[in-house]
Amino acid sequence: MSNTYVIVDGLMTVAEGILLAKQKQVKELIIKKRHDDDEYGIVLLSDIAKKVLMQNRSAERINIYEIMTKPVLSVSPDMNIKYCAQLFERFEISRAPVIRHGEIIGMVSYNNIVLNGMTGFGY
Repeated sequence: MSNTYVIVDGLMTVAEGILLAKQKQVKELIIKKRHDDDEYGIVLLSDIAKKVLMQNRSAERINIYEIMTKPVLSVSPDMNIKYCAQLFERFEISRAPVIRHGEIIGMVSYNNIVLNGMTGFGY
């Protein structure tokens, strides 16, 4: 799990999101909940490439909420890494927030699973 993640407002422009992702060196932006009954959203840098750059849309005129995936698939900090990898494969995702008691405590990706999670398993 990585403790490096950024939570942003959905009204932020994609251009602002790109700058923030570059500054914080993250590959995703988590969109905060608007109210208690809402869910988190997520925008990956690949989403920006596919939904903005490839379609020749202006990053200055598009808000993050317009291209986010919501609700975001998340994992529990207690989830076995094998099941986390299966979840990633089944839903074709490469990273997910780790949520405890409704709050994000980190991000997990295939890199984290392989490089950090498999130690002690004979690999």
